This record gives sequence, structure tokens and C-alpha cells, in this order.
Amino acid sequence: MPSPASLRSIVATLRRHYGAPARPISRDPFKLIVWEQVAYLATDATRRQAFAELRREVGLTPAAILEASPATLRKIARLGGAIAPDLRARRLRDSAQLTTRAWNGHLARALAAMPVEKARRALTRFAMIGEPGADKILALMGRAQVLPLDSNGLRVLDRLGLIREQADYRTTYQHAQETLAPQLPRKPAWLIEAHQLLRTHGQTLCRRTRPLCSECPLLKCCVYGMNAVAARGRVGAQ
Repeated sequence: MPSPASLRSIVATLRRHYGAPARPISRDPFKLIVWEQVAYLATDATRRQAFAELRREVGLTPAAILEASPATLRKIARLGGAIAPDLRARRLRDSAQLTTRAWNGHLARALAAMPVEKARRALTRFAMIGEPGADKILALMGRAQVLPLDSNGLRVLDRLGLIREQADYRTTYQHAQETLAPQLPRKPAWLIEAHQLLRTHGQTLCRRTRPLCSECPLLKCCVYGMNAVAARGRVGAQ
């Protein structure tokens, strides 16, 4: 029975396997909100294309988005996927309006002046930015000592035995934060890299369905993976 590895050793192994992840697209909170809203259930390449088109044709400031026509925003939102492009275009405008009305267009400056919990609540006022999304933005800003985890990262850590899946995503996320907090280095760059590597691993090998456990660099410390490989071996021997 393998013993669970430490979070640091897991991240180091994933870095050796996948290499250093790409740099974040920005550390500016408004741009990161736009990054989330411009696409939905899309690949990173599709999201990047829509974000780049928004930057090229409109701009990434609240003022620029408010000046853009609804038709232009809808066209760009369609590049980010076929699901609800009209709604996502409205959300881009709503986010620009909220930033302008509440913080005079200077979201980064306002968040930097707030206590972390207040900044977290402020970010969750934006559509598509829940608690994990707010934590990711604050971590990228160097404001929060948390490990942002999407569903992929949570699944990886659950299978490795570092956390336990709870009744729903929100509860699992909160459980993960409480459990992992003592292990987290005080290095914002490490936290973001860990988030990216765990997400990548959950998307490529440690998938929700049909995980490729036999190819996993963490197999020797993963009870789930060892059991899955053994089960497949028994089926193949029949």
C-alpha cells in the first residue's frame, strides 16, 4: 500500500514530467476576470484566441469594453465557444460597469487596499468568479496564501489521498484549503505553478473518466492508480 506523498514532492514530480507551466496571462484582476468570462467550457487555446481578439479589437480596460458595441462583444464571445455567447458578452459589459461604478475603474488599486477577505468578497460580485476564482486572482496578485484548485486539481489530490472528496465541489474546496494550509510555502509563484500543474495533470492523465494511470508519474504513491492498474491487469488476464 503506497503512502501519500507530500504536496511539495507531488508538485516537483509534475514539474519534471510536464515542464514549467506557461506564465499566467496577467496579474491584473480585471483582465483575469475578463479571461474567465470571454469563454466557457472551452479549451485553453480557444479561450486564448477569444481573449487575444478582445485585446486587439476592443481593449482590456473597463472603459474600452464599455465603449465597444454589443455586436462586437457578442462576436468575440462566440470565439470563446458556442454556449451562451450573448450572456457572456453582457457579462463583460456588466463587469466593466461594476468596476467603473464601484471602484472608479481601478480594481487592482482597490483590492490592494482591502483586507484579503473583503477583497475576496468583492471579486465574487463578478459573474463566473466564485470563491476558487477569487482565490486564484488574489494568489496571482500576491495577496492570498492559498492554493487555487479547480475540479481537476481537487480530483488529483483526492486520488493521491491528500484530501477527501466531500458532498459537493464547494465543500471539497473548503476542506482542501483547511487541510493543505499547513503545507503551503509562502511563495506566490509556487502556489500558482502548483495550481497550473495539478490542473494540467487532471486534464491529461488523471482524468475524471478513463484516467491513464499506467502512464502517471505519481503512480507509485497513488492508491487509486495502483488499484486501477491492478484491476485492469486482472481483467486482461481473464
